[in-house]
Amino acid sequence: MASFDARDLQLNIDKAKLKDLYQTQPQMHALDMLINWVIIIGTIYLSHTFFHPLTYLLAITIVGARLHALAILMHDATHFRFLKNRKLSDLVTNVFSMYPVFTSIEKYRKNHLSHHQHLNTEEDPDWVAKLGKREFTFPKSKTEFMLTVLSYFTMIQGIRDAMWFLRRFGGKSESDKQTKKNRQESIQKLTFYVIQFGLITAFGLWPVYLMYWIVPYLSTFFMFQYIRSVAEHFGEMEYDHLLTSTRTVKVNVLERFFIAPHNVGFHLEHHLYPGVPYYHLPELHKMLMETDLYNTKAHITQGYMSGLMQELGSYQKTSLA
Repeated sequence: MASFDARDLQLNIDKAKLKDLYQTQPQMHALDMLINWVIIIGTIYLSHTFFHPLTYLLAITIVGARLHALAILMHDATHFRFLKNRKLSDLVTNVFSMYPVFTSIEKYRKNHLSHHQHLNTEEDPDWVAKLGKREFTFPKSKTEFMLTVLSYFTMIQGIRDAMWFLRRFGGKSESDKQTKKNRQESIQKLTFYVIQFGLITAFGLWPVYLMYWIVPYLSTFFMFQYIRSVAEHFGEMEYDHLLTSTRTVKVNVLERFFIAPHNVGFHLEHHLYPGVPYYHLPELHKMLMETDLYNTKAHITQGYMSGLMQELGSYQKTSLA
């Protein structure tokens, strides 16, 4: 398998312009985080105040989508693309993105950076964890794929995903050492949950929390994660070159809000240059499209529910190279 280093591709792009794309804008990241929370709180308030089964279904879809959006922002922070003060960056990300979904950026970072380094190989923890799982076994018919997607609304698949997710990113692993840093992280996490559940109890908000946080978490949050995960590395892919081992998905407005927030659809660009923050990925894509190699070989799909549905598999990886 070809090397997974963008430098080996020798793409003819302007190095000065590329350098500019590495510049972070923490205020934009923070604003997007705030907007996600405003949408979540506003959706919960409106649905709870004017309750109707149909508006509730819409509410859990929107809340799940915004929880997913917060996870995408966490992903940028994993690559140290948020605040310059890394300790503060991790703390803010944990409190407003990760602790609410029962994990931490520290657990995710260890896994994710290894994923980048060993993409789609037996040393890639994401690839190995998904290999052999029914949901990630391709080729797959459109009907089977959609039944898997819709099964998240019953929460059965979401509960399975949550158990799998928490085993990987929730508690301590055997390799975790009781360093001072780890102890501080454990204290921070425990403090967060004591405060959170204490306030929920004090204000009698357990019914609201269960209806508008736990239900979306166990349904649409993992549903959107599943769709995106398939799009990033599965389906009709050849895995014989860096430009064909993951895909970029061009999205419409609805897909951007629900499935691919914060430019996460530009996944191929992210793997080529993981240091480029999410708000610069569209410009990076334009630059890459001006090169012959990228323009002719890159795996680019038009839409999740249109293009991706046509790429559920005629190719299937049969071995780990």
